[in-house]
Amino acid sequence: MAGTLNKVMLIGNLGKDPEVRNFENGGMLVRFPLATTESHTNREGERKESTEWHTIVVRSPRLGEICERHLHKGDKVFIEGKIRSRQWTDDSGQTRYSVEIAADSMTMLGQNPMRQQDRQDRPYGHQDESADELG
Repeated sequence: MAGTLNKVMLIGNLGKDPEVRNFENGGMLVRFPLATTESHTNREGERKESTEWHTIVVRSPRLGEICERHLHKGDKVFIEGKIRSRQWTDDSGQTRYSVEIAADSMTMLGQNPMRQQDRQDRPYGHQDESADELG
């Protein structure tokens, strides 16, 4: 009998700056929305786009710190992780569900044009830490 696999790979843009929670035990949780957009041509020959929103959750302190320092709304990233679903009861007694992507690694891609000027103002030779292959 074959094993199981829970693996997600997404390339998309941050919908807003990461939200960070730090815990007394030294742990941290970073959360941000990621938009992935696909385009296709319909029967009438019109170009259409559809966007899916994913909630990305980072629990690794090392990767979380990199996300907190370097990611901003609009940035393009490559995320690898696992699908996680949660169920809970809210204050009004309603059962709630959420599906999140628990990120194992993150790679920054390209540049956000809105932050390009900020990057050009840095001293010559200065480079951001790479988040490649962190997990």
